[in-house]
Order: sequence, then C-alpha cells, then structure tokens
Amino acid sequence: MKKVEAIIRKTKFEEVKEALHEVGIEFITFWDVRGVGKATQARIYRGIKYDTSTIERVMLTFICREKYLDPAIQALLKSAKTGAVGDGKIFISEILDGYRIRTGDQGDKSVYLEGEE
Repeated sequence: MKKVEAIIRKTKFEEVKEALHEVGIEFITFWDVRGVGKATQARIYRGIKYDTSTIERVMLTFICREKYLDPAIQALLKSAKTGAVGDGKIFISEILDGYRIRTGDQGDKSVYLEGEE
C-alpha cells in the first residue's frame, strides 16, 4: 500500500477530486494549508495590492493499493496542472499496514470494498 500526499491549488480541487474518483480512488482526506515558497501571490484588498509569501493551497491524502498508484498519479498530474509556477507537489510513502476499525480487516483489505480484487 502507498500513501499519496499532494499539495495543489485551491482552484483545481474539484477537478482533481473528480479525476481521482474516475480512477478508483474512493476516499481522500483534505484540508486547507499555507506554505512559503519561491512563488508569491498578490492580494488586492480595497484597491491596494499586497504581496505575500504565504501561499494558500489544499493538501490531500489518500492510501491506495499498488495497482491504483500509477493511474492516481497520472490523474493528479493531469488534473492539477495549470502550467504555471506553484502547481503543487506529490509525495508517495510506503504504508506498512492498515486496519479497518469496523471489521478488523488488515492490509490491502482495509482499503478496498469486499468483492473487489
């Protein structure tokens, strides 16, 4: 199993979510995050432009089986891309084990529905 973490633009979240559902990723966790990088965002408030180094993004996380990893990454790359600096990052980690609390299923069975192979 793999853990995928992606930091994307807020404006691309709905498109990314739909793309992940289309490739079989049924559950994602997400939250609003802020970061500091080389890119900056200008904000305009009451006609005054403010330059800030704090960038607002969405971070999403999901756990998937090996067979879903490449399609999920390709879906992320395609749906989150604008071609401009600051499109985001994707990180992949190894998951040692997982448990479904309701049933006690362990390993791969904890992240997919029964009957799915």
